Amino acid sequence: MSRRGWIKKDLQYNWHPYTQMKDCEDDPPILLDKARGIRLYDIDGNFYYDTIASWWCNVHGHNHPRITKAIHEQLNRLDHVMFAGFTHTPAIRLAEKLISYAPPGLARVFFSDNGSTAVETALKLSFQYWQNIGKRKKTKFVALDHGYHGDTIGAMSVSGVSLFNKIFSPLLFGSFKVVSPYCYRCPMGEKPATCRTRCIEPLEKLFRDRSGEIAAFILEPMVMAAGGMIVYPAEYLKKAGELARRYNVHLILDEVATAFGRTGTMFASEHAGARPDIVCLSKGITGGYLPLGATLVTEKIYRAFYGDYRERKTFYHGHTYTANPVSCRAALESLMLFEEEGVLEKAARLSKIIGHGLESFRALAAVGDVRYIGMIGAVELVKDKDTKEPFGFTDRIGYSLYKRGLEKHLIMRPLGNSIYMFLPLCVKERELAYIIDAMYAILKRVDKAG
Repeated sequence: MSRRGWIKKDLQYNWHPYTQMKDCEDDPPILLDKARGIRLYDIDGNFYYDTIASWWCNVHGHNHPRITKAIHEQLNRLDHVMFAGFTHTPAIRLAEKLISYAPPGLARVFFSDNGSTAVETALKLSFQYWQNIGKRKKTKFVALDHGYHGDTIGAMSVSGVSLFNKIFSPLLFGSFKVVSPYCYRCPMGEKPATCRTRCIEPLEKLFRDRSGEIAAFILEPMVMAAGGMIVYPAEYLKKAGELARRYNVHLILDEVATAFGRTGTMFASEHAGARPDIVCLSKGITGGYLPLGATLVTEKIYRAFYGDYRERKTFYHGHTYTANPVSCRAALESLMLFEEEGVLEKAARLSKIIGHGLESFRALAAVGDVRYIGMIGAVELVKDKDTKEPFGFTDRIGYSLYKRGLEKHLIMRPLGNSIYMFLPLCVKERELAYIIDAMYAILKRVDKAG
């Protein structure tokens, strides 16, 4: 069948995420055929650099032979079984390996399917923990006003209001929102050089006044990803953790996007020496090959659910594909690659190239801010550098840049006015140099009119 025929069938039957399908009538989706490394190839043989790691999940490149082989071996042995009443060695080995990498104090792993389910699990575990130990008033959650934690009801409830969730507001449960550590648009009106992380003050006041009602504070460590790849100081994360401990509030770190080398360390929380009570993982956990989620908790939390069935402490929560053996085996192989191929050491070298390259973007007319950490880099576009006036929704600046990116073999999917790189850790230096140069050329053409 021709490309046109396949696209016709796609538009007849499929409904794509985050997509106004009417746009696809004039601008249909790209029909991909194969992938290798950081390149995706369409059915006509054109290639595109996967600069966003296929929605932040691809770690070692597409079709890595070792992960592919591991998946095939596991398929020939055990494809799937429910994880209630049964277990298997891939899940046992993976849980042990995750705990060995995790921040100190985490001791147990609850598997699920994806990032949203990992977050939902975390919220329910925190909520029920306080119920199980008799502190029944601790039912509220705190989140950042630019945070994003997924598209399920609970995850949306602890995310900032945005295009993603505004229409669903009547469905969501109430949660406290505090200002984000968004240095470029400081909510306290401070300058980064002298601010002393004053944006932590609203959180401290909320804890001081309402900690008896608060179960947990959830945030993404070091980077608010869907919020615009907003990189914030490690000092904020460190202070947030200290406050949570002082006021007896769980610290939930959503590492769905930030774990597995993205920020230069295996877990982003390492930058601040944070000691979370709960950590949420997904996306890069399998190297980007198969769905899998994991929620890591302390032994203290686990023990609050442990007891005679008559005590009614059981965590009645689960998913059909919890701890799928094939997904667990892929995740194990991905972690072995970290250990055997010096992935983090290579990423450290590449991150310097990213930082140096992006610094040159500051001179461009429409670039208001430049931010980067590890293998993540972003620039925020503005109409006016002095006032920081953003481009509006109807300007469709992101859509325009996405189209220009394809012309230069780049897959760029902007977050509002933020253009970013979220690169697979296997990118080669020459590929990285081309990507940075191509992005610079594209953004150089952006003026006040967009």
